[in-house]
Amino acid sequence: MVDGVGVDRSPGALRQVLIPLALAQFICSFAGTNMNVMITDMSKDLDTTVQGIQIAITIFLLVMAAFMIPGGKLTDKLGRKRCFTMGLMIYGVGALMSAAAPGLGVLIVGNSILEGVGTALLIPPVYILTTMLFTDLTSRARAFGVISGMGGIGAATGPLIGGVITTAVSWRLAFVFQAGVIAVIVVLGRRIIDPVPADPTRSFDTVGAILSAAGLVLLIAGILAADNSAVAMVVLLVAGGLVLTWFFLYVRARERAGKEPLLSLRLFRNHTSNIGLITQNVQWLLLMGTSFVVSVFLQVVRGYNAIQTGVIFTAATLGILASSLVQARLAKMFRQRTLIATGFVITIAGIGVLLALVGDADNSAWAFAPGLLLIGLGLGGMLTPSVNVVQSAFPDAQQGEISGLSRSVSNLGSCLGTAIAGTILVSQLTEHAYAASMIVLAAIGLVGLVAAMFLPADAAQSAPSD
Repeated sequence: MVDGVGVDRSPGALRQVLIPLALAQFICSFAGTNMNVMITDMSKDLDTTVQGIQIAITIFLLVMAAFMIPGGKLTDKLGRKRCFTMGLMIYGVGALMSAAAPGLGVLIVGNSILEGVGTALLIPPVYILTTMLFTDLTSRARAFGVISGMGGIGAATGPLIGGVITTAVSWRLAFVFQAGVIAVIVVLGRRIIDPVPADPTRSFDTVGAILSAAGLVLLIAGILAADNSAVAMVVLLVAGGLVLTWFFLYVRARERAGKEPLLSLRLFRNHTSNIGLITQNVQWLLLMGTSFVVSVFLQVVRGYNAIQTGVIFTAATLGILASSLVQARLAKMFRQRTLIATGFVITIAGIGVLLALVGDADNSAWAFAPGLLLIGLGLGGMLTPSVNVVQSAFPDAQQGEISGLSRSVSNLGSCLGTAIAGTILVSQLTEHAYAASMIVLAAIGLVGLVAAMFLPADAAQSAPSD
């Protein structure tokens, strides 16, 4: 079945398009966690510290968060497929540069900057194209289930694959692996046809892009400065808040003047979407925060190598995979709100198990498995409903904006997870610091649970029309 713009919407054709989109989400999520198990090896090889690698990881996540909104907006002007391809190319160059990095500086340019910018360009099209190509709610929910599931699996298998590669050969090969997957996606992505033509005449709010990016950078820099200087932390946090306030005032003035802003404030008038964005932020904060804290604790405090650490994270991978496989069936049986709230309850329980079972230093590393399994089950069960709730709250005309905002909020959560929990842990690297980090994550999980309870009962039960 081919529509008026030449898009084949038959089930077989849509499945072929879904493969490169899901792989793109997989490799970007993989990149966010695979370095966690390589911290010891990388810090020695690059002559830096654990904190240095943490900064590189956080900058990568921050660049994604800061440029995701501009990336989503550019899809309207340049086209969704073009942005997708450009992002893949930039990401691939960054991965190869990271593989050959002689020091931390080059690693930050390749991994943190280029891979981050590449991700910000390619991820919004993934969600926009999915929303536009899969027009009915059932097929859209199934497609988002595949993509979100691959994202969760990528984040969960990052430690395992990274650990195997690092122990067997070198951490550098992990970046070559990323570049190889990118090459496969480029080839498979040739089948994608943009359902809506690009509009080169659309304006792009450069000032808004700079202000939003600067505000986010200052906020995260303030969190990272917490263990070095309280004064610097406060100054950076206040500065970030002021710049973001300036951004929203600027956007409002631009909108009132009849000009197209980077981000329409109308997006924030949707109650369902606002709550869904909160749950997305907390979900990725928990996933990335737990991954970083447990990985560093096992390697630095307990002395496990990369592959041992990665194998332990198999429990989380299995949990996410199991939840993803039954996602379509669960969506038919339960409301989106129920799935999200239940996911938070299971995830918080998993964090509690981690705290209860690993307090004794004599316990084996496998004591982490039950808690990680529960966390995987919980997160895997609510990633898809949260995405579907947000994306389905808006018509096609606003998919560029909401997709950029949604991915930015999710990646900001990833960044905050590594920055907040990681800063607490790295400041001392002891059993007590580990416990403090996990307690903070559990408390944030409770915030997500409370937010989920305020979602409308019929959230995402019907998709809006233009």
